[in-house]
Amino acid sequence: MTIPDPRDLFDLTGRTALVTGGSRGLGRAIALGFAAAGARVVVASRKADACDTVVAEIAAAGGEALAVPTHVGRPDQVDALLAATVDHFGGLDILVNNAANPLATPLTDMTSEAFDASYAVNVKGPVLLAARALDHLAASAHGVVINVITVGAFNPGEYLGLYCSGKAALWSLTRVMAKEWAPRGVRVNAIAPGPFRTDMMAATLDNPAFYDSIVASTLVKRVADPEEIVGTALYLASDASSYVTGSCVTVDGGIMA
Repeated sequence: MTIPDPRDLFDLTGRTALVTGGSRGLGRAIALGFAAAGARVVVASRKADACDTVVAEIAAAGGEALAVPTHVGRPDQVDALLAATVDHFGGLDILVNNAANPLATPLTDMTSEAFDASYAVNVKGPVLLAARALDHLAASAHGVVINVITVGAFNPGEYLGLYCSGKAALWSLTRVMAKEWAPRGVRVNAIAPGPFRTDMMAATLDNPAFYDSIVASTLVKRVADPEEIVGTALYLASDASSYVTGSCVTVDGGIMA
């Protein structure tokens, strides 16, 4: 038996990774981390200038990246994102569905429009993008999908019913993708983050009472920095996890424990 060099297991050189919600927070950290591991990275989010900023960071570090402003809740823009990726880099090896709509509202105040907007980004967009990318991922020798959900998918909180239920649906669909696409050589897994210092959680973390309760809910008694998601994402995107599919890695400081 020959033991591979661990550094080779995590090497993404020559692979193309598409990261939605890639302009800030966890998506930005993943995009930068993948680029540092050698991947060509497509950065997608709604704001063009924010995408350009991350692409410039990657280029300044010697990497290669493409900015594609995209609203993943709109199927036509999902199609355009995939087309731009393949046209520019010639294919796709890694898809990270990280974009999210964190709408918070009591269920009694929920509107039909809010429901549709939340599920369009948190469920429909990721599934459509992954399904339409399948042929390209299957053509790769390293086809991978990573769906970023939340620990709230397993333990939903009040006022977060739309967000958490949508992410729970995405986790269920992650397992379906894994079952349906394994024969084509494509692995599909999920990451369930807990509390991270991101723009999405800024309002909550700025409230001392909520902040203290969040910290108390973790075993490690702190909130994570975005860079702490990179190791897990790199593991699932690389050959280091070649025998892993249909799984969810929880990165939550011990909340679920």
